Amino acid sequence: MTTDVETFADEKEVVEQLQGARERIDAELSKAIIGQREVISEVLISLFAGGHCLLTGAPGLAKTLLVHSVAQIFHLNFQRIQFTPDLMPADITGTEILEESPDGHRKMQFVKGPIFANVILADEINRTPPKTQAALLEAMQEHQVTAAGVRYPLDEPFFVLATQNPIEMEGTYPLPEAQLDRFMFNIQVDYLPEDDEVAVVTQTTSRRAEPIEPLFSGDDVRKFHDVVRRVPIADELVRYAVQLAAASRPGQAASPDFVNEWVSWGAGLRAAQFLVLGAKARALLEGRVHVTVDDIHALIKPTFRHRILVGYRAEAEGIAVETVIERLIDHVAVPGH
Repeated sequence: MTTDVETFADEKEVVEQLQGARERIDAELSKAIIGQREVISEVLISLFAGGHCLLTGAPGLAKTLLVHSVAQIFHLNFQRIQFTPDLMPADITGTEILEESPDGHRKMQFVKGPIFANVILADEINRTPPKTQAALLEAMQEHQVTAAGVRYPLDEPFFVLATQNPIEMEGTYPLPEAQLDRFMFNIQVDYLPEDDEVAVVTQTTSRRAEPIEPLFSGDDVRKFHDVVRRVPIADELVRYAVQLAAASRPGQAASPDFVNEWVSWGAGLRAAQFLVLGAKARALLEGRVHVTVDDIHALIKPTFRHRILVGYRAEAEGIAVETVIERLIDHVAVPGH
């Protein structure tokens, strides 16, 4: 493994900018968002790592406001797509129309949809049927849209930050597993403590919010992505992330008994990939240029909770997916311990 100095010798300026970014970002976000420190941290980690993000919570918890505010800070082109039961795939990706030129000739012209932006807010993504949800798959994975056999690349950087209501709520559709796996994190947004709610009500009913000032450009974000990937991580920590994901899969030779009993489907390879990548981004935001076990543990729940499907026995016993993840942390040996 290369040393920290060797890895970042030619990236010192970008590293210092990234390490100093958190305080400035918090100052700007505080103009619009009160509390939710952990949620904000996880959203920023996913953006710095270049991953998509799913925010789950009841209506009225400022999920949409948070995404819009983050897009303003990074001075990125922002588009909001409101997902409804009648939304069609072409409403997201775009469509071909017949256009007549001045000389009288007609030809098909592709009109780009709202997906052609840097930050896409897929608002209430689980209120539209799976066919329309699937329209995002190619864009999220390949950063392109294919229409009539022609590929149209999306602008970089490209992020999908989706919000969804709890699936128990009326009028919602479960996201396909293939699409869920494209999201780096599934971030749970909960109600604020009473003091924070009082502060929100006071602030929003007494004056208009101050405008959020952009701090970075799209070029800055692309540089951050490159630097995050170059953060050194010990081989044993990479192996640890892989072992955590592997231990969540039932029916394997090394599967723990509680996984075989409670889990129907475990985390795949992307879980370990995103866990390591997120840990690298978290290390930089914490002012370090190396990854620790704490970084892995801090991000395992948002990385794994949408990739592990508990079975009927777990549901009957009231076992939540978070409980399974906590048991995984206890079960898999920590490197160096």
